[in-house]
Amino acid sequence: MIRAVVFDVGECLVDESREYGTWADWLGVPRHAFSAMFGAVIAQGRDYRETFQVFRPGFDLYSEREARAAAGQPETFGEEDLYPDVRPALAELRTDGLWLGIAGNQTVRAGAILRGLFTADVDLIGTSDDWGASKPDPEFFKRVAEVVPFGADEILYVGDRLDNDVRPAVAAGMHAALIRRGPWGIIQQHDPDADRIPTVRLDSLAKLPERIRAVNAGRVMTN
Repeated sequence: MIRAVVFDVGECLVDESREYGTWADWLGVPRHAFSAMFGAVIAQGRDYRETFQVFRPGFDLYSEREARAAAGQPETFGEEDLYPDVRPALAELRTDGLWLGIAGNQTVRAGAILRGLFTADVDLIGTSDDWGASKPDPEFFKRVAEVVPFGADEILYVGDRLDNDVRPAVAAGMHAALIRRGPWGIIQQHDPDADRIPTVRLDSLAKLPERIRAVNAGRVMTN
């Protein structure tokens, strides 16, 4: 039985296109060039942060975040950046009686934004900065399991990445859902593990409540 659903943030709930565009602006490079290099880095299985190094060797993401904030251009997102299927899906899952959480690799600032957007919709919001552990570290998923009031095998973790979301969630004893959107979701969709590992595969969160009902009824419905 799936009794709790925990969501990743970037490209699961939040479309990060605008925010990555602002990073291109901050670096002073064309947005399409930044996006192309971002995709190339991901396709090669490298850390996405290496994209910044291509354009500015020695780039430190933490200090640059601070510099952006000091310049009045902090990283941010809002209601307009949520995928349109997010709120309807959360409402339907809540109607179905599921416990809901949000947990991702996010800064303290992003955590505050998430709480402003979702406190009324979910039971818990946790971030890597809150917990001192970042995905795919097993400690992150250990913390998820500790804060959810059900067993690990009753939790479904929903994310767009095999490497950061699906594989470590399953290794922690959870179910996992892979949503095919955003750069990782598109690039990793043909990896054999994309078919083999997740309990559920999705193109939209709109289908998630139905998929969970099917899993809980013992029906196979992965796509």
